[in-house]
Amino acid sequence: QLQLVESGGGLVQPGGSLRLSCVASGFTLDYTIGWFRLVPGRDREGVSCISSSHNSPYYADSVKGRFTISRDNAKNTVYLQMNSLKPEDTAVYYCNGDQGFGSGYQEVWGQGTQVTVSS
Repeated sequence: QLQLVESGGGLVQPGGSLRLSCVASGFTLDYTIGWFRLVPGRDREGVSCISSSHNSPYYADSVKGRFTISRDNAKNTVYLQMNSLKPEDTAVYYCNGDQGFGSGYQEVWGQGTQVTVSS
C-alpha cells in the first residue's frame, strides 16, 4: 500500500524558512514526488516535483529561486526547502507520489501540512 506522510509545516515570519519532508512507503518502482499547495477558494497549485533520477526538478514560477526540492532515496524522503517565504505562500502543502503506467498506474496523496507565513 502506497503511503506518504508530510511534516515540517508551521508558522513563520515573512522572509523566514521552513523545510517540509515527505516520507514515502510502499513504492516498488521508480516514482515521482510532487509538492502541491491549496488555499481555500483557489485552484490547487503545483509547486515542485522530482523524479527518482533527480533530473530536471520542476518549480512553479512563483517559487523559483526560493524553494529547493531534494530527494534522499535511501531514506525514501523528499524535502522541500522553502526560503524567503512570503505571506502568499500560506497554504496547506501536500505531497503526491505516483508510479507505473497505464493499467499499473498508482497515485497517492499525503495528509497535508499547514504552512502559515505571517508577522
